[in-house]
Amino acid sequence: MTIRQLAGTTAVVTGASRGFGRAIAVSLVERGAHVVGVARNEELLAELKEQLGDAFTPEVADVADPTVATRLIADYRPQTVVLNAGATPPVGSLREQTWEMFSTNWNVDVQHVFNFTREILTGPLDPGSVVVSLSSGAALAGSPLSGGYAGAKATIKLISSYAGLEAQRLGVDIRFVSVLPQLTPATGLGKIYTERYAAMAGMSEAQFLEGRFGGTLSAEQVGESITDLAVDDSYTHPAYLVGTTGLQSVE
Repeated sequence: MTIRQLAGTTAVVTGASRGFGRAIAVSLVERGAHVVGVARNEELLAELKEQLGDAFTPEVADVADPTVATRLIADYRPQTVVLNAGATPPVGSLREQTWEMFSTNWNVDVQHVFNFTREILTGPLDPGSVVVSLSSGAALAGSPLSGGYAGAKATIKLISSYAGLEAQRLGVDIRFVSVLPQLTPATGLGKIYTERYAAMAGMSEAQFLEGRFGGTLSAEQVGESITDLAVDDSYTHPAYLVGTTGLQSVE
């Protein structure tokens, strides 16, 4: 087992202004990395900059724009990349969705992971670099009220695994791993769907989370888990579930 030291290294975190992305940025900074946080919300990024100080560089940008990936990878040459950004899917059953609603996460979540992953492999990044892509537990269990969300997150998991195989074929030492957090009200998106699925099950939110997942996963737990994956090369599987009990490999 080798533990990478983050002190003196740069990490890029997309969707860093809130939720999991914010917690990931904080965790990486606490371990010594300089974090470049990318999001569209300038005000929230400024708040995070105030909290983290010189260890944080805000980048206001739309990660679905392919030129953003090209610029950030070239400008910062990060050793750690966490692709967390994503859109909130509209709530509705299949008959209530339009294609525009259904495809929301394909046009943001998947497109940005594809763009960054392609840029990272084309560069390529330096040996020893780690790329973590945020998928979702919905990629395995489905999510019938969120349109194409589960399929989009499953595709992110596949893109990450394909990238790992391509890195091996090219002989570049870059580790690609996808992370699948369980449903949690700790994020704005998670709160919406926790409430809806709990109501469908005829349970309170607390009952639903305890019965289905064994409790409530916090954003801080996700941040710490992703940082652990980034620094510890004994995490050799291509994908991991993140729940209240920690990391579990996905076969």
